[in-house]
Amino acid sequence: MAERQVAYPALFLLLLLGILIAAAGDNKNDIIWRHERVRLRSERLLASISAGNAPSPVPSSNSAPARVYHVSDYGADPTGSKDSTAAILSAISDAFRPLSNRSLIAGVADLGGAEIDLDGGSYLISSPINFPSSPAGNLKLHGGSLRASDSFPKDRYLIELWSSAPSVTASTTYSYEYITLSSLMLDANYCAGGIAVVNSLRTLIASCYIVRFSSDGIWVQNGHETLISSSFLGQHITAGADPGERAFSGNGIRLAGNDNYVTDVVIFSAAIGILVAGGANSIFGVHCYNKAAGFGGTGIYLKLPGNTLTRIENCYLDYTGIVSEDPVQLQVLGSFFLGDANVVLKSVNGVMRGVDIAGNAFTGGGSGVEIVRLDETAGAFTAVEQVVVERNSADGMSVRSTAARAAISGNGTIWTADFSPVLLFPNRIDHVQYTLMVGSGFANHALRNVSGNRVVIETDVATSATAYVAVGQGASNGEEIFEGQRRTLTHLQRRSSKGSEIFEGRRRSSKVEEDLQGKPQTLRDNSEGSSKEALTSSKCKVS
Repeated sequence: MAERQVAYPALFLLLLLGILIAAAGDNKNDIIWRHERVRLRSERLLASISAGNAPSPVPSSNSAPARVYHVSDYGADPTGSKDSTAAILSAISDAFRPLSNRSLIAGVADLGGAEIDLDGGSYLISSPINFPSSPAGNLKLHGGSLRASDSFPKDRYLIELWSSAPSVTASTTYSYEYITLSSLMLDANYCAGGIAVVNSLRTLIASCYIVRFSSDGIWVQNGHETLISSSFLGQHITAGADPGERAFSGNGIRLAGNDNYVTDVVIFSAAIGILVAGGANSIFGVHCYNKAAGFGGTGIYLKLPGNTLTRIENCYLDYTGIVSEDPVQLQVLGSFFLGDANVVLKSVNGVMRGVDIAGNAFTGGGSGVEIVRLDETAGAFTAVEQVVVERNSADGMSVRSTAARAAISGNGTIWTADFSPVLLFPNRIDHVQYTLMVGSGFANHALRNVSGNRVVIETDVATSATAYVAVGQGASNGEEIFEGQRRTLTHLQRRSSKGSEIFEGRRRSSKVEEDLQGKPQTLRDNSEGSSKEALTSSKCKVS
């Protein structure tokens, strides 16, 4: 007890010294800030002394102040009972004071890694947490929850990373750089958006849970290289099969800028999971079950006709699909589509170039939904080049492809292969390759007709033979389509000469080649059947 009594005068001297140091500050804000920090330190020292612990060393008056700004130190209410907007904005304002003349990209001040810590609280806000207009970066806001009040402005966002009124015109200068928003829960209370990032460079949004937004969970306008990762977004908090799913609206993520990345994100309720209106964006490992396609929802909508430049890889489209307008330089690879979810290629100006849809798995209910569908309501696709849709597997859905093959055996003079059930584009075969293997003797033969996605081969005399036919559409040259098919035809010929099946079964590793089938919804089972079953289902005729 005596030791504690001796320590109290030292505590008061420390407090007095702190006040004197604060009085030497350069401005009023510095005086208030230093005084508040000294008060808090004094309270901690008092608690430490009361517990019988030795006080920590007093920092030198020459040391720089800490760059971690706790919003609770500014009066923010972590219980959410009172409005904390002003307190949080005050903390951000202090964090935006650069301590040196260092900069990031030209014109953007380096804040040195300053942090705004929400201290694990849940804060009620009545207006946007808007970052200052002075260009700056290297700052982090993290560690708590923000909830919009009932009076929150309807057309704004909880966190606004923009320095002026947003413009749809891209700017060559940036307002912010390397701003990190992480470990945040944002509840927009059905009256606002979640996060707006406008004209910002290298922004990180990670480990966030954004719900109850009325417009967008995250909106990115212009700027460059925003990384959105390891986050959950949903207009309504649900885990699927929600009775109000038909009424879901808004966008989980809206990208209206270039060179952004969305990785390891789940979007569980919204009319559109990800709306892309900027080029050169990459989407990896995203799970969309935001709103079923049957209810009018879309998982990923690429709304930039003729300038897609988008990669979608290793994603899970759960009862909601992908729509791309006039796709140019589009890749959809290695993804899983469930519940009749598919890819819709929508014609606006009739352009489709550089499209690669391959290695995906589609599962449906057996109603004949096509895995890739053309929407030519506004006009047919007329400029088609370098389009590859193949090596996709389907169970309970109709296969569509830009390459197909068939083997027709019989005794006659005409061999007809009908590829219309499987080829993507109607009445369009750009390349044909065939081989006629005659059982005995010699026969002159020719490719007689290619129309309506059918190929007709004719011989001058009746003969017992097998015709192997490979076709392709949508490529700039035959080599792009037939490199693999030539190998397949050669292999089929060798197998047939040994008395094996006419059709090569699909590899059971689920690498599926698009054989011609009469019933695409049972394609996998038919492809593994005998040669007789395969010929019966192929709709290839010999006369």
